[in-house]
Amino acid sequence: MILAYMEVREGKIKKSSLEALSEAKRRADDLGEALEAVFLGKDLDGLAEGAYKYGASKVYLLENPLLESYSSSLYALVLADFINEIKPKAVFFSATAMGKDLSPRLAAKLDVGAATDCIKTSVNNSVLEIARPIYAGKAFASFQFSSEPWVVSLRPNVFPLIEPLSEKGEAVKKEVEASQDQVKDQVVEEKREEGAELDVTEADIVVSGGRGMKGPENFGLLRDLIALLPNAALGSSRSAVDAGWVDHQHQVGQTGKTVSPDLYIAVGISGAIQHLAGISSSKFIVAINKDPEASIFKVADFGVVGDLFKVIPPLKKELEKFKE
Repeated sequence: MILAYMEVREGKIKKSSLEALSEAKRRADDLGEALEAVFLGKDLDGLAEGAYKYGASKVYLLENPLLESYSSSLYALVLADFINEIKPKAVFFSATAMGKDLSPRLAAKLDVGAATDCIKTSVNNSVLEIARPIYAGKAFASFQFSSEPWVVSLRPNVFPLIEPLSEKGEAVKKEVEASQDQVKDQVVEEKREEGAELDVTEADIVVSGGRGMKGPENFGLLRDLIALLPNAALGSSRSAVDAGWVDHQHQVGQTGKTVSPDLYIAVGISGAIQHLAGISSSKFIVAINKDPEASIFKVADFGVVGDLFKVIPPLKKELEKFKE
C-alpha cells in the first residue's frame, strides 16, 4: 500500500497535497498497490471526499485536540507510530514548508532514507526511483531506495493532478493518544502580512519582474496589471529579491517557488537557468525584454522585444477596456 500525507489549510486540502496524492496514485498503479491517505488534526470531518476524488481508496483521520496546531515533534511521533502499525510501502508528501520539515523527521524516526523536493518519480524493477535537483538546479540526480517505507516529498506545481474520480472510499476516524509533554514545539500564532497578496503557487496568472524593473517603485506597474487580471499574483526573479525590491515570498525559480500557471508573464527578466527551472510547467510564457538575445525568449511562447516602460502602459490601457 502507498500512503499520502494530506496537508490542510483553513479547512481545505492544499492543492500541492492533491498533486502528491495524484503522483502517488500513478506509482501505486505501476506497483499494483492500493493508495491510501492520512490526515492529522482536529475535527477532520468532510475532508475524506477530497482524497477519494484523487485516487485514495481508504482515508485515515487521526484526531486529537493537540494536533490542531502543527507541532513537528508531535506530528512526527504520531505519524511514525501510525506507519509502524499499517506498514505502507511508501509515504508521499508535498515539499511545502511543512512537508520539508515533517518528512525527514519521520524518516529519522523510522530509520529509513528520505528523498526531498523530488521533481520526477518512476518505478524500475518494482522499486521507486526518484530524481531531484542538485548543485542549485545545475544537475539532476536519480536515486533508488534500499529500505522501506520509501519517504518522498514532491516539489509543488511539478506533478499534474489526475482527472477527478467518482469512486468513493472508506474513511477511518481514529482518536490518537497524545499528551502535552510530547509537544516539544508548536505553532502558537499565525500572523499574515497586511494586504497579503495571492501566493504565486496558487495563481492562474503570474506577472513577474526582474532586474529590468530598475527599482522597487516600478513594481507598481506590475501590480496595476495584476489588478486587471483574474486570479493573478506578483512574482519576481532572484535578482529583484536580492536587491530588496520585493519580498522573498514572491521569488520564482530554483531557490524560490515553482509555479505552473495558465499564463506566466516575465517582465525585464533575462532568464537564468535557475529561474527557468521554476516556470517550465507554465502553460504559456510571455516575455517582455529589450534584449533580443535574452535566454527567456528561448522558452517563451510569445515575446515582445522592447522597453518594458513603453510596453506595459499601453498593455494596461488595453486590459482596462475589458473592465469597462
